[in-house]
Amino acid sequence: MLTSALQTDNDYVAIGADCEQLAGQIEEFIFQDVKNTDLKYKNRIRSRLSNLKDSKNPDLRKNVLCGVITPEQIAVMTSEEMASNELKEIRKAMTKEAIREHQMAKTGGTQTDLFTCGKCKKKNCT
Repeated sequence: MLTSALQTDNDYVAIGADCEQLAGQIEEFIFQDVKNTDLKYKNRIRSRLSNLKDSKNPDLRKNVLCGVITPEQIAVMTSEEMASNELKEIRKAMTKEAIREHQMAKTGGTQTDLFTCGKCKKKNCT
């Protein structure tokens, strides 16, 4: 399955990568990290499949085929790390916007007449 994901768009031909060997190494490193073939292992394999096949993220596949991202690295990468640069920028902008929206507005203070100003002796204080 990982072999077919790496062979998407025939990038491997131009690069000259051995997709079967790479897929085997990725699967081996995932197994070493998870230590079982349970649901976590299957989900990690599915995640790699979908990210490597993603037509909107060809750079990830090319980086794996070229060796920029090693099989050991892709085996433990998070979905955020595997995301395309475009998606990373969208997430960054959304995070920045959410932080901005949740900050308290600066106000001039609350008006009250319970206190007397020490300088002007008026009860119009903030």
